[in-house]
Amino acid sequence: MLKAVLRVESSDAGTILSALQPEVGRELPRTNVSLSGDDASVTLVIDATDASAMRAALNSYLGCIRITEDISRITR
Repeated sequence: MLKAVLRVESSDAGTILSALQPEVGRELPRTNVSLSGDDASVTLVIDATDASAMRAALNSYLGCIRITEDISRITR
C-alpha cells in the first residue's frame, strides 16, 4: 500500500477544503482518501494499492486545488 500526505498552506485553504469535501466522498478505484484542515491549511491523505491509482488520485485532487485557487483569485 502506498501513502501520500499532501499539505497545502494557502489563504484560500477554507475554500479549498469546502471544494474538496464532496470529492472525498466519491470512490476512486483502489484508493482511500481523507481530508482535514482549517482556514490556513488543508491536509489530504491518500492511501492507494498501486502507483497507477496513486498517480490518478494525486492528479485529480491537485487539479481540483489548482482550479479552486484560480477561481478564488479571479473572483477577488
